[in-house]
Amino acid sequence: MERRLATGPRPARGPTLSTFTPDNAASLPGAPWLRQRRAAAAEEFVGAPLPTGKDEVWRYSRIDALDLDRYAGPAGSTVGTGELPGPSPSDRVRWLVDGLGPRSGLVVTVNGSLATVASATPESLLTIGRLSEHPEAEALFGSVATDPREFVLLNEAFTADPLVVDVPAGTDLEHPVVVVHLVGGPTSRAVFPRTVVRAGPGARASVVELVVDAASPLLADPAPTPSLDDPGDPGHLVVPVTELRVADGATLAFVSIQALGPATWQLAHQASVIGAGAALDSFAVALGGGYARLRTDSALVGESGSSRLRAAYLGRDDQMLDFRTLQDHAAPKTTSDLLFMGAVADTAHSVYSGLIRVRRGAVKADAVQTNHNLVLDEGAHADSVPNLDIEENDVRCSHGSTVGPVDEDQRYYLESRGVEPATAERLIVAGFFEAIAGQVPVAGARTTVSRALAERTGGHGA
Repeated sequence: MERRLATGPRPARGPTLSTFTPDNAASLPGAPWLRQRRAAAAEEFVGAPLPTGKDEVWRYSRIDALDLDRYAGPAGSTVGTGELPGPSPSDRVRWLVDGLGPRSGLVVTVNGSLATVASATPESLLTIGRLSEHPEAEALFGSVATDPREFVLLNEAFTADPLVVDVPAGTDLEHPVVVVHLVGGPTSRAVFPRTVVRAGPGARASVVELVVDAASPLLADPAPTPSLDDPGDPGHLVVPVTELRVADGATLAFVSIQALGPATWQLAHQASVIGAGAALDSFAVALGGGYARLRTDSALVGESGSSRLRAAYLGRDDQMLDFRTLQDHAAPKTTSDLLFMGAVADTAHSVYSGLIRVRRGAVKADAVQTNHNLVLDEGAHADSVPNLDIEENDVRCSHGSTVGPVDEDQRYYLESRGVEPATAERLIVAGFFEAIAGQVPVAGARTTVSRALAERTGGHGA
């Protein structure tokens, strides 16, 4: 896909940013092409207004409350692991990664900087690590996220160590590649993970990407660490961008898991391009963050390409979990199947806004978009806004959503058999998530996701 650049005059930004400036972007180390791309993105970012809640794509969000200047910028490769209290990053992630089962490779970043690369696969069958060391680095970076706006631009300007997972044509990886982005430290810091995944023609691969707070319950506890409820948590800004390219005839399973602290903002973007006869099976899990947004754009550009998009989320306290999706059909006989399921408790708020777009010429496209939400307390709230944009006649598209409380018949059935009300609700919510958790496309991650959802569900009503 060809990269689209902004044209014409752009409105001036309001307050001047002191941290995210072109000069600061230019100060980050890296290959010449990357430094040039950073500088250009920073110039474009500061020349455009920040989004507001009045913008349609940010409607219902908390974007008006974002204060970029409260966050320290990335320090490139100088970011030290000693910034994180307690055990070393390797100790923090070992138990979590081992729980995912056998793997083809592992990449770990700490506050956006590369910390670990380990591969159990010959280099001829898998390339992982710094994108800047890849022979096609400049062409791969931004080749899928071709319409950078707002925080995709900010990521491009300040990403410290972009990563690559490249599976050559015809390769069949038996085990997943695991990518862990660890975030933490006593300073409110902005972190910009960037991951480029390419499955070559006819390849089969799976990738599990985790964005995890250093104090997340998902991590092992080899020594005391702050809990996610620690009032001393300074909060961070995490802006991950993940680009997925699935070439003709390839199959990619991708699982993303977000478990950030309650004071952290996440503004994430996942973009995918799916070729002819190719298939993407994607599953996102959102557990943490004070405000956590994930925008998922899936472009089906080759005939008979398919995407299966799943997400599970559970908000508590005053969290806001925000999802925006685009199923973009640009070729004939393409299929997309989206199911997002979530629950909100206490005073949490969830937002789902999705668009199915069928472009002219995408005949016999078949698209489904479904969003189900449980509202567990009177103070919680869920918004669900599915949309269609159809430019072709010979297609089949459907969308639907539900927002409501726990089913009273189910509750009555359990309580009439002696189950306490709080326990009955937990069982119903667990059952709600059980079906979708079983659809996680990577077996080892399926166990981790099921456990994480069960633990988070178990806390409600206790």
